[in-house]
Amino acid sequence: MKTLLILFSLIIGCISTQAQNTIEVSISNFENNEGKAMIGLYNLEVDFLKKEFKSFAKEITGKQVKVSFENIPDGTYAVSVFHDEDNDNEFDMFLGFIPSEDYGNSNNVSPRFGPPEWNDAKFEVKGGEIKKIKIEIM
Repeated sequence: MKTLLILFSLIIGCISTQAQNTIEVSISNFENNEGKAMIGLYNLEVDFLKKEFKSFAKEITGKQVKVSFENIPDGTYAVSVFHDEDNDNEFDMFLGFIPSEDYGNSNNVSPRFGPPEWNDAKFEVKGGEIKKIKIEIM
């Protein structure tokens, strides 16, 4: 019984001391300061550009935005941002497939004939890392 108690304590201690990471995102090249920046952090390929793991709606100042996602577990992530110039909380599309609001992604992926791919935008964080991501709006 004493051995089980010690083992359980060690497991709980390891889980609670697992390194947490920070992802600092700097976004530049906004055309203006109108509206807001909608920033999404994604942790699963199936959710990429559909359902954020964490998100921010941030005011644009000086045609740029900075945000920090804190206490992020080790893993693979991607960031996507769009300039919600009309404040409707949606990424507006012309004819349903041509973006009418500026956007950007981690690794500054330039999409080819459709939205960016997870494999092009993903990056890894681990071991208590502070990952700095720079995105230029297109």
